Amino acid sequence: MKNTKKCPKCGSNVIIEIDYGSKILRNQWVHTGSTLLSSVVVTRYVCADCGYSEEWIDKDDLPKLREKFPRVY
Repeated sequence: MKNTKKCPKCGSNVIIEIDYGSKILRNQWVHTGSTLLSSVVVTRYVCADCGYSEEWIDKDDLPKLREKFPRVY
């Protein structure tokens, strides 16, 4: 949805972007350190027609996740 601007479930193009970056909501951040500054923001995209949602993390923040969390597969 982030890249195509379309819902993969229903095909709608009415997509809402919910960026929690400006709010301090604990479960909308992935903590990679001991402070909020070391955390990465999770942005959610929601289809306004069927409710399907996706969560995305900015590519620039992926190295922080790789460092903090071991690879599972």
